[in-house]
Amino acid sequence: MKIDGSAALVAGGASGLGEATARQLHARGASVVIADLNADRGQALVDELGSSAQFVRADVSDPDAVAGAVDAAAALPGGVRIAICCAGIGWAERVAGRRGAHALEPFETVIGVNLIGTFNVLRLASAAMLATEPTESGERGVCINTASIAAFDGQIGQIAYSASKGAIVGTVRFPQRLGRPQEYAALAVHIVENEMLNGEVIRLDGALRMPPR
Repeated sequence: MKIDGSAALVAGGASGLGEATARQLHARGASVVIADLNADRGQALVDELGSSAQFVRADVSDPDAVAGAVDAAAALPGGVRIAICCAGIGWAERVAGRRGAHALEPFETVIGVNLIGTFNVLRLASAAMLATEPTESGERGVCINTASIAAFDGQIGQIAYSASKGAIVGTVRFPQRLGRPQEYAALAVHIVENEMLNGEVIRLDGALRMPPR
């Protein structure tokens, strides 16, 4: 998906991973809607970026708030083509310990924000993308969900966070074709440039899975 000229929604875009992503997308020519609960940081970022950036206050666990943010991105020229969810929270508590069982409410809250919130962004942005014209390759948009190493390597006291991130890992799929050499080359270049991308096996396969026979 071409970034320049596209409209993007970045949930959790006022700080951390989301802020860095919003900055990169904007620098590459995208119109960016930053959705976050922190209005001060979100508006400050928009003021800094200037044109082609706007802030929408939204809790990702609130479907109506997410719908409003998606609508803001969809109203931009070309419609929403990029949706990235970086919103997330954590909670530290053992499943059971001297104080008794893990409290249920914080577990539900973490799942509500990290998993259900991510799904809210994914489902509503995907629906909005269906209203756009497909590109020559058949794409209508790109959705990126943010998991964590905790999805695979859980820590003591982080069951809520690990459960939410592990669930995110199982939410994706797309193209019905084989890859192209330039797509491999693009990933290879990114691997070279990204210092944190080490010791990983990356499946660049468009979610293709081999049949049993």
